[in-house]
Amino acid sequence: MTDQAMVVLQDRPVVALHPWLADAIDDSAGSGRVLQVVTPLDSRLSLPLRTAATGTGVQWVVRDGDGYYEGLTGRPLRWDGRAFTPVPEARDYAPGFTSRPAAPIGAQLTLVYRMRHGGEGNIGGPVERLLQLLTGKTPAGWGPAEPLEHRWQNDRFTEYVRGRSSARLIVGGDGPRAAQAVCEFSASGAGGFAEVSTVTVGYAPEDPPPLQHLPSLVGGMAADQPVASLFVQLTPGRADLTTEPRWTGAPAPVALAVSGNVTGPAGIAGQQVGPPRTPLTLFPLGDGRSPDGWQRHRHLMQHLQAGSQA
Repeated sequence: MTDQAMVVLQDRPVVALHPWLADAIDDSAGSGRVLQVVTPLDSRLSLPLRTAATGTGVQWVVRDGDGYYEGLTGRPLRWDGRAFTPVPEARDYAPGFTSRPAAPIGAQLTLVYRMRHGGEGNIGGPVERLLQLLTGKTPAGWGPAEPLEHRWQNDRFTEYVRGRSSARLIVGGDGPRAAQAVCEFSASGAGGFAEVSTVTVGYAPEDPPPLQHLPSLVGGMAADQPVASLFVQLTPGRADLTTEPRWTGAPAPVALAVSGNVTGPAGIAGQQVGPPRTPLTLFPLGDGRSPDGWQRHRHLMQHLQAGSQA
């Protein structure tokens, strides 16, 4: 522990978001420190911990021989006595980051949805429905950390969220493919809650994601409860949803759905999905592999923002 960082050493094959590590993230944020999790080159992060590390305040530091680098970016690091900081003279990725992955790289399908819940009703319905649509089964369990301590019960999940002003929970899928959700809730007044949840499913190289079924999947989710927006992207990665400290490729967008009957900009035609009472407009952006999809995403977002201000 220093005035700038809380450094945690983890020497294990997979580093997960254990309860004590979740507490350490909160403690370091509360004290204004960065939490730096140091692992060997052959360690991997679980999806919930990787999600935490892509935000602010948590950094994955990889030890490779006598050197160190940032596990998610490949940026060389060094210890300066108070924290691991970037090497000023470094002009390239650390060698370990560009080494060959230890396992085959498939695709991770990620869906991020936003919605609001009223003062009554089950809050866990949307994530349960989406995981069921993606895996064919209801979720297996849930909890604030790993391993998940509760088997899936929608009413217990709802009770937990409604008893707090904010909550960040993990939901585990139960199917032939690895599937997990990270759900964030915040009270929005009058007993309601705003939800931002990220659902990810892993696919092996020989088992590509069924993107052709995306319209019916998004429409099926909207049939139960209004969805404000839903963003879909593909990221090259391991089918087990763990992350190696190596470059495996960049994410690319697949589609964006927004509530209502909305007209897109020229060249980006929307498709109406979902029931008439809770309509969604789905805009295709790409195949999840081409970076050109980000240009269409930016163009669409500018158009939607301009429309909301008109």
